[in-house]
Amino acid sequence: MEDKLRDARIAVEDLTTEQRKADQAVEAVRTRRTRDQQRMDSGAISNPKDLERMQHELVSLDRRISVLEDEELEVMERLETAQETMQRLEQELAGTDERLAVLVEARDAKFAEIDAQLAEVTAERGPATDGMPADLMALYERLREQKNGVGAAEIRARECGGCRISLDPAEIASIRSASSDEVVRCQECSRILVRTAESGL
Repeated sequence: MEDKLRDARIAVEDLTTEQRKADQAVEAVRTRRTRDQQRMDSGAISNPKDLERMQHELVSLDRRISVLEDEELEVMERLETAQETMQRLEQELAGTDERLAVLVEARDAKFAEIDAQLAEVTAERGPATDGMPADLMALYERLREQKNGVGAAEIRARECGGCRISLDPAEIASIRSASSDEVVRCQECSRILVRTAESGL
């Protein structure tokens, strides 16, 4: 959009310059014709041949003025079209900028909301992890970095809540026989598995 608008502005500038030159060309020929007509009307030219030549020149100047005026009109029409295109693109870009500003504001508000939630969760996490073994916390943090922020997952209905894959019978038997304080992990995604009443073990 910005590239198109830049090109449209350049086109308007070029055509404005072209129209100015066309105006000057028409004005120059008109000035010359007026001067020649005044010389003829004043009687300053008395030689018949000179008068005839001057009359032919006036006819030529009239034709030249007509051609230049047609060219001038064509340039004016092209300039008008270019100006309309430029104005339309400016309006479209302004609309896009307004919509972008609204989206940026909504995004920033959402980020602020997420930051607030994160701060709340972080504050709650401190007491919850008190007394946890250092090696277990280190394992959890490492897995969380590797697994898109989820280092531990609940077992629900014999399924890992992290990768959503059902545990096979041998894995279920192994988890069932493990002591309550033993760390068990999913064989598929390696996350720490959290056993609950809904685990189906």
